[in-house]
Amino acid sequence: MLRKLLVASLGMAALQTGWAASDPRSLMGYTEGAQVIRVPVETGQVDVLNGVIYAQWKSTRSVRQMQMSLLVPRTNDLKPAIVYFPGGGFTSAEHDKYIEMRMALAQAGFVVAACEYRTVPNTFPAPLQDAKAAVRYLREHAQEYGIDPQRIGALGDSAGGYVAQLLGTTGEERRFDKGSFLDKSSAVQAVVTLYGISDLRNIGAGLPERLQKVHESPAVTEALLLNGPAFASFAGASVQSAPEKALDASSMGHLQGKKPPFLIFHGSADTHVSPVQSAQLYAGLIAGGNQASYVLVEGANHGDLSWFQKPIIERVVLWYREVLGAPLKKAGKAADDKANL
Repeated sequence: MLRKLLVASLGMAALQTGWAASDPRSLMGYTEGAQVIRVPVETGQVDVLNGVIYAQWKSTRSVRQMQMSLLVPRTNDLKPAIVYFPGGGFTSAEHDKYIEMRMALAQAGFVVAACEYRTVPNTFPAPLQDAKAAVRYLREHAQEYGIDPQRIGALGDSAGGYVAQLLGTTGEERRFDKGSFLDKSSAVQAVVTLYGISDLRNIGAGLPERLQKVHESPAVTEALLLNGPAFASFAGASVQSAPEKALDASSMGHLQGKKPPFLIFHGSADTHVSPVQSAQLYAGLIAGGNQASYVLVEGANHGDLSWFQKPIIERVVLWYREVLGAPLKKAGKAADDKANL
């Protein structure tokens, strides 16, 4: 039975790839009964580099090392890069998530850097400082990873979308650049954001009143990001208590001047982050004469399986290819001949 299954499996492979054109009996390793197929090489390899330290922040008694994971297509091409920031409600930044999107981008020829960033109890602008440090790191090490430093895009979902949007809208605002490689620009040339947050002041806009009330609490995570937790003589504060501070900590507060192209996604059934967040960002970018596209996904909720489907992923990949361009052929060092051992 096992032999029949094996033969059937190999037979399917033969149908898909085609029998070898040469006389199989001339092949080394051939024996009577062997199934001989030829497999066309249509895709390249992608190398994974985990635990890369892109920045470190020192305090009185500790050093916080910030990590990124890199997907690097094994080519000598000059490749555009995408910096991915994960969602996590401002309380976590599990950067190795969304592998479906990241692998699709890597297989399309992009270097993809998935970055953790500081979350609550750290306060703004810590996440943005991390994002800018990650971009500067990639420019500093562009030659090492085969990156074209003139073509770096940002990608994020939910709170990660908030970070990606801020990265795109703050551009060359140097007050948010802290840490190493300060001679390098932290501006990006394209932004994709999925159900992101554009204004901390109205995350619940348009949602039922009971959900809007959550966002008025001094304990909600965006309030902790903005003001910090209650401690000692500080009783905590809501976002609404500091509207100017909240606007400065939001992409809607940084729409002056030219911005990179944006591709904005949101689900019409999102009850965590109101679709108003994406609609107002899109309107603000267009009003400023910027290039922006807004895709409202009917019936999609916050982070549900809609966002892992081919129509979403392929649209993102195609958009980046159109805006940032394809990898450029160039001469480079020979591939590591032991890399596949």
